[in-house]
Amino acid sequence: MNLHEYQAKEVFRSYGIPVPAGKVAASADEAVEAARALGGAVWVVKSQVHAGGRGKAGGVKLTRDFEAVRTAAAQMLGKRLVTPQTGAEGLPVGRVYVESGSEIAREIYLSLTLNRERGRIALIGSSAGGMDIEEVAHKTPEKILAVNIHPAAGLQPYQARELAFGLGLQGTQIGEFQGLALALYRLYIDKDLSLVEINPLIVTKGGTLLALDAKMNVDPNALFRHADLAQLRDPTQEDPMERRAAEHDLNYVSLDGNIACMVNGAGLAMATMDLIKLHGGQPANFLDVGGGATAERVTAAFELILSNSKVRAVLVNIFGGIVRCDLIAEGIINAVQKVGVRVPVVVRLEGTNADKARELLAHSKLTITAAADLTDAARKVVALAKGRKA
Repeated sequence: MNLHEYQAKEVFRSYGIPVPAGKVAASADEAVEAARALGGAVWVVKSQVHAGGRGKAGGVKLTRDFEAVRTAAAQMLGKRLVTPQTGAEGLPVGRVYVESGSEIAREIYLSLTLNRERGRIALIGSSAGGMDIEEVAHKTPEKILAVNIHPAAGLQPYQARELAFGLGLQGTQIGEFQGLALALYRLYIDKDLSLVEINPLIVTKGGTLLALDAKMNVDPNALFRHADLAQLRDPTQEDPMERRAAEHDLNYVSLDGNIACMVNGAGLAMATMDLIKLHGGQPANFLDVGGGATAERVTAAFELILSNSKVRAVLVNIFGGIVRCDLIAEGIINAVQKVGVRVPVVVRLEGTNADKARELLAHSKLTITAAADLTDAARKVVALAKGRKA
């Protein structure tokens, strides 16, 4: 679960991580009031969406008077911000964050995340922080430094100092960075985060460190331990279909294709999507109904995937190990009858009670195309999605 910048910065403050003064606003008038309360002569107005790349997309504006604050907020609020991380549809801007301007001498990138190859949390830094960090990672990866943290020892002060030296920090900045890095690590562990990122961490013209941005991603499996963070969830930033899927305990991810997939098991779902692409099709979603799929859950899954107007065909691929194929077949029949499916449906069922399941489908008098195996299913659904005979 992602947090907005203003939410993450409140958490940062509670851990002693230095951030500029700022206030959140839901209207242009509130944005002006926030600027007045903050004082000063320069303010930054930032759109609050769960995506990076806001600056280049016009979601961050530097303002020097109250009327400019009002104009910037009005241009952002109620609109959809499109960045390289949001996709073409963008994300809605319901709030802006008005922050006191900072005098920037240089920008640094800093984050903590899991290094899956090493099985350890990594503290990552780069002296080339800012909006182009992705390009830095692609073109000059040697500018990105990493410290892998032993889980028993935790982040050690000497590791933080070594990274500070590597980032070109000097004098009192070394101690500041050490304290900031250790606080960031405590936050990462305490809140069960999967990512915490500061981009940029700035060195001010006065020589001090300041977190100019804040990104926090909480492991959703640990939210039951963090009721305070769970309350910060913003459903407007989530894909509506993924949100509906979560309500039925379905693992769903929206994609850009036109062939809907309903599969039990994440590995089988990935293999199914690969085969669809191999045979010239494009998956519309990843959907894992789980090993304990029931007729009711299958019905909910069908309703979900068919609510996507892009869908031109459906592939159901079920391997009945724990789950019984006849129960899945009942769910498919109920769903097709209830939803009124108007696109071709290809079904491949294998495993426990597979013969009984095929018999149920055959006697259902529904237009369902049976497949002998997974390759056959992929070929048939791709052909049907393109308007050809299976």
